[in-house]
Amino acid sequence: MSKAMKKPADVENCMRVEVFEPLVEEFFKKSYPKDPLQACIRESATKEDEDSEVAEHALYLDTFPLANFRKRWHFEELGEGKPRLPPSIEKPPVLELKQLPSNLRNPQVDSSMPRASRKQKGKGVPASGSSNGVRHSNYRELSESTGNLSFDSDDGDDDEGGVIGNGEEHHQIPVAPPISEYNIIIDALPSGTINDLNEIVKRMVTAGFGKECSHMYSSCRREFLEESMSRLRLQKLSIDEVHKMPWQEVEEQIERWVKAANLALRILFPSERRLCDHVFFGLSSAADLSFMEVCHGSSIQLLNFADAISIGSRSPERLFKVLDVFETLRDLMPEFELVFSDQYCLILRNEAMTIWKRLGEAIRGIFMELENLIRQDPAKAAVPGGGLHPITSYVMNYLRAACRSRQTLEQIFERDSSSSLSFQMSWIMELLQSNLDVKSKIYRDPALCSIFMMNNGRYIVQKVNDSELDLLLGDDWIRKHNAKIRQYHSNYQKSSWNKILGILKLENSSSSAPNAAEAARSMKEKLKLFNLSFDEICKTQFPWSVFDEQFREELKTSVTKILLPAYGNFIGKLQNIPEMEKHPDRLIKYRVEDIEARINELFQGNGSPAGCGRK
Repeated sequence: MSKAMKKPADVENCMRVEVFEPLVEEFFKKSYPKDPLQACIRESATKEDEDSEVAEHALYLDTFPLANFRKRWHFEELGEGKPRLPPSIEKPPVLELKQLPSNLRNPQVDSSMPRASRKQKGKGVPASGSSNGVRHSNYRELSESTGNLSFDSDDGDDDEGGVIGNGEEHHQIPVAPPISEYNIIIDALPSGTINDLNEIVKRMVTAGFGKECSHMYSSCRREFLEESMSRLRLQKLSIDEVHKMPWQEVEEQIERWVKAANLALRILFPSERRLCDHVFFGLSSAADLSFMEVCHGSSIQLLNFADAISIGSRSPERLFKVLDVFETLRDLMPEFELVFSDQYCLILRNEAMTIWKRLGEAIRGIFMELENLIRQDPAKAAVPGGGLHPITSYVMNYLRAACRSRQTLEQIFERDSSSSLSFQMSWIMELLQSNLDVKSKIYRDPALCSIFMMNNGRYIVQKVNDSELDLLLGDDWIRKHNAKIRQYHSNYQKSSWNKILGILKLENSSSSAPNAAEAARSMKEKLKLFNLSFDEICKTQFPWSVFDEQFREELKTSVTKILLPAYGNFIGKLQNIPEMEKHPDRLIKYRVEDIEARINELFQGNGSPAGCGRK
């Protein structure tokens, strides 16, 4: 029986020797005429029973004491619903591999099995054209014989290809083959093969060997699943092993886990569920228990890895891979509910749900760790030129990337009654703003402090508008933040250019000669002071940095709008003084266009000014 349950790995034409009717029917009839297994025998002995290869089977089987197989256990009466005793999932004994006789290596199947959705119809043994030894010998061909068949539905109807050698129509049952990559094709098995297996199962259960039958089946199919997982390079890792791995390796494992989990829950496990339902047709409890034993190990392997991620480090950079695991498990929960719907798989469903919730808690914990990172980021040194601080770019790009999974995050934070995602984002922005306020105090120049806050504030607004953060923070938050930026701009002008504007302010004076001479001297002094102050400001602010080109032009324009008219008016008044009419160039260092050119050199952040004053 086991030969049909799995594809061979390294041993060719081998099977596990168990007491199953297709191999031992003739042997038990002769050697143990009163054995209870005779209840399974439906055909009388013929002269063909003396076949030498059947005798060879008897020699193989005789090496195992029959006492090992006399344990009685009934899953259920044929056609009934509940087992007499609680099912057991203890691991069956592994028996020695034996070489299979040649006539059992390529079984021919000519009987069909009813669909699982129909009521069970009693099937007798197949027509005399096939022997029992051939008919029931080899489960391994169940996977080997599906190499070139395409995917079919559960009903498996195939109008063109549904006829076997003797001309009888049959249904095909989709079953996953052993896999070595993520892109696989489900093959369709002739249901006649599974019908024969169902006949074996019914006879074994009736004879009291249901437990051995289930263990045998589960052992073989479990190896198939474990081999498939191994071929997908999904390692069996304990929680401690996952936590000790470098994060880069864990990221690679997560990528494999996501693919393997989807493949297992959407293809492999449903395929095993379908196969169990057909092989154990009419024995629902046996089918449920066998399926649980087949898939339990692989399911726990998948869930343990997800659990290791859920209780691992809360470092902020891990958010996105943890989200991958959370979203994968969330999307697969319907498959968990559907595939593991019976009573024996309840623990797997509950474990999957528990780990999924734990992953949500881990994601909330990661955001708490991000808050701590912002609070604890020290104000050690000022960013040169009042430019963009690394904490600003890190946090905003982090939140912007996180909002690509906004719906998932909203789902996670909705489970926490004390906080929504919108509240969480607003709180992080407030922490960032407070952190930047502290860092701005490092600058001794108030104007540079304002440039720093404008730079970072402008960057924050840009990232909010360029992502789904605007939906979470809302228009009101954006308006308030823009108002803060305008206030920083006003503070910048007051702390730097208002002083110069004060120098250019003209006082009312009479036209009398003494007053005119005094006014001329005063204007000359003011012009000298303006030149010194203007040169100092340009020298100071030239290396200051404004990262956004548009914002940089806005700042320059705002300065020229207030400075050029005042300077032009001052120079015009100065040139009207009689003493200045003869040699105006001696005192006037900058023309109006020269002032504008110097202002346009500001905020480059790349060296010292060239200087374009008139000589």
